[in-house]
Amino acid sequence: MSALTAETVRNYIDLTKPRLLPLVLFSGLPVMGMTASGDWAPVSMMVWILIGISLAAASANTLNAYLEIDKDSLMERTRLRPLPDGRIAPRNALIFGVVLAVLSTIFLYAVGGPVASALGAASILFYVFVYTVWVKPRSSWNVVIGGAAGAVSPLIADAALNGSVGPAGLTLFALVFFWQPPHVWAIALYRKSDYEAAGIPMLPNVVGDGPTRWWMLVCTVFLVPVTLAPVVLGLIGNVYLVISVFANAWFIWASIQVIRKKTHESARAMFRVSLGYLFTLLGAMLIDLALV
Repeated sequence: MSALTAETVRNYIDLTKPRLLPLVLFSGLPVMGMTASGDWAPVSMMVWILIGISLAAASANTLNAYLEIDKDSLMERTRLRPLPDGRIAPRNALIFGVVLAVLSTIFLYAVGGPVASALGAASILFYVFVYTVWVKPRSSWNVVIGGAAGAVSPLIADAALNGSVGPAGLTLFALVFFWQPPHVWAIALYRKSDYEAAGIPMLPNVVGDGPTRWWMLVCTVFLVPVTLAPVVLGLIGNVYLVISVFANAWFIWASIQVIRKKTHESARAMFRVSLGYLFTLLGAMLIDLALV
């Protein structure tokens, strides 16, 4: 492979926002250990499902990048992405995103059936047209509505294994869905000028920093019963329960520090804690399920 070809491949990979992929895949994994039989799905089946989910996520991210070229070029944290930096032609990015959408839909149908395929296609359409085109430029609550697309991985995994969505998929969906607002609002606090330059009405830009910080605390507190739902439903055991109690305390404490300190650094710390919090919960689920 020539240097030019290797660089082109890297640019197209960057277009799919691969740093977001571990979250997408990791959030779907615990569902595969919460089968009706109590056993893990076959490894080969898990791999195929995760590939299908990855293709759907890559398509949604690529089409989002295509639609937001102008906005990304105005923001410091996004202006060096492949499209605003001119490393990929917009038309090529559009074609690439559409091809990935078609491929993911067919792939998920083949490995997981019609419900999983429909959910994958719906997540792409929702993220592109409902979130990116309609909600994000118009509402400061965009991240709340758009969170549905980012949380769909457990639903697809559940449907692919069982033919429909059950309690396991729904509880994991709810966990990721309600986790996203405080996670993204933390970024919006310390990147406020970026969003203002791009004309994106994030919560701090519209209602102010103070109310945003309090909304973050509300969301972190509300997450507690959501994280305990898998235990109440009998999907997971005491190992997860113990770890989740400490993880929730950690997350709430970080949110309180954002209110108390009122600094960009506390918001950055909240962003880092939010990632650690979610991966701790998902990891605890995997550990608990592995010990059964």
